Amino acid sequence: MTIYDLKPKFQSLLRPYVIKLSQRGVSANQITLFALFLSVAMGGLLLLYPTPRLFLLLPFILFFRMALNAIDGMLAREHNQKSTLGAILNETSDVISDVALYLPFAFIFPHAFWWIILALFLMIMTEFVGVLAQTIHATRRYDGPMGKSDRAFVFGSIAFFIGLFPSLALSENTFYLFIIINLLLLLTCYHRINRALKEVQLTGKDKDTSL
Repeated sequence: MTIYDLKPKFQSLLRPYVIKLSQRGVSANQITLFALFLSVAMGGLLLLYPTPRLFLLLPFILFFRMALNAIDGMLAREHNQKSTLGAILNETSDVISDVALYLPFAFIFPHAFWWIILALFLMIMTEFVGVLAQTIHATRRYDGPMGKSDRAFVFGSIAFFIGLFPSLALSENTFYLFIIINLLLLLTCYHRINRALKEVQLTGKDKDTSL
């Protein structure tokens, strides 16, 4: 189970706005780039001013980013805006945005610094594995339990509580939380690899893809 499973319902709520954006000539790539700019700007602000109170903004930015990610995908699929450039922008901007938005946590939680850095690496690996599935003729994998939407919920919740209770950031026990997050990220990588392999076997496309 992952929050990604709720995406169809979320898209239904956004569809009227997507139609209006399409009618006004807004492209999927423009939405993707705007989401990237917003994420980098928010991440930069938190790096420059790593104060717990400022982290209260992050849950709203993460939710808005999720909405923008859904919108650009719907514009591409439902309004004939698919492109190879769009596919590249979508994947690369997601990784850059994750790093920009979650790197500040390493400085607000000094006792968990290296665990958070490891989490950033594993986030990149989950997306790499998800895309890699396509090279063996499987579909792009979005399996959880710590996919993009799940990460947004978890880190948004952490940011919310840190904003309300700043003293929590200095607790020496916070690294346990990020150890759990890292374990869930590893599990996510495993699920994506395992299910991609099973998908290939079921579709009969299992073959040597090495160069």
